[in-house]
Order: sequence, then structure tokens, then C-alpha cells
Amino acid sequence: MRSGPGYSLGMFEQTNLRRVVRLVAVLNLAYFCVEFAVAVAIGSVALLADSIDFLEDASVNLLIAVALEWGARARARLGMILAGLLLVPALATLWMAGAKFLVPVAPEPLPLSITGLGALAINATCALMLARFRRRGGSLARAAFLSARNDALANAAIIAAGAVTPFLWRTAWPDLIVGLAIAEINADAAREVWSAARDEHRAASNLVA
Repeated sequence: MRSGPGYSLGMFEQTNLRRVVRLVAVLNLAYFCVEFAVAVAIGSVALLADSIDFLEDASVNLLIAVALEWGARARARLGMILAGLLLVPALATLWMAGAKFLVPVAPEPLPLSITGLGALAINATCALMLARFRRRGGSLARAAFLSARNDALANAAIIAAGAVTPFLWRTAWPDLIVGLAIAEINADAAREVWSAARDEHRAASNLVA
């Protein structure tokens, strides 16, 4: 097994991490299909942004499964790439929010909340599976954990938006606000993963030198 700065998993734990990220990738890809279909059907910016996030998370975890055998510098470089991928949902959300401003129709609250609840269950499960690797698995494991954790927080906000819309605020604003909050959460996660990957790459380069 190769090791490097910020990466202290043993062979058994590395095998477990690979198994976990593969399972997380499958769960994310499956729920992307569900959430995307509902988002299009009810016209929800928050759900559409979150569904793109599920697709991105599936890609991130598949890349991590492949990269676990790589050297420290190669893993650090991939961590930097993953930081960029974490920005994709944020940028997509901003684009969709701009379109929603032009046609500010509130999505159906019940499908919004139910779909958000399903997404919360998936992401909370994934975050729990990844939590024990987040400190010692380097920037790659941290990227996977942060994606799942942040998505779970976003899903809770989606549920809240669905609950608020029919009773207190029958406009598109709750959905838009949650969508923009998801963008901010993903941007912050991208910054954290980039910082960790940069430090790993610098440390690995110093060891080689």
C-alpha cells in the first residue's frame, strides 16, 4: 500500500474505504434519477440543484475508488480536481436560480418535502459510512464525506422549504433561497478540499525533494 501526508489508512481500512465509496456512488446515482425526475415535474430549483449534486457525488466517489492505489502526489492532484467538481452544482444552481427569477412559480410543496426526505435519508446514510475515514483518508475521503454531510444539511433545508411554502410563503422564494444556500455550502466544501489537497501535494513534494 502507498501512503503519504494526510493519508494513514492501513490495507484493511483502504479496502473498506474502497467498498464504502463504491456503495455511496451507487446510492447517489440511483437517487439522482429519482430526484431529477421529480425536480423537472414540479419545477423546483432546489431539487434540480440537489439532483445534480447527487450525480456529482457519484462521480467523485467512483474517482476516489480508482485513485486509492495512486501515489500521494497523484491523489493530492485528484483532490484539487474534486474541489473543482464540488463547484459544479454551485454554478448550476446559480444558473437555474436566474431562470427561476424570470418565472417565479412555487413548486408543489408535498413532492418537494417527500423527495427531500428521501434525499436526506440517502445522504445521512452515506455520511455515516464515510465519517470514520474523514480524518485519516486524506483530501479524497474528506471530499466524499463533506459532499454527503453538506447534502444532508441541504436536504433538511429542502424539507423545510416544502413545509413553509403552503402555509407561510406561497411563492418561489423558499425554493430559491434553499437552492442558493446549497450553492454556498458546496462552494465552501470546495475551498476546504482544495486547501487540504494543496497541503498534501506540498508535503509530498517536499518528501520527494
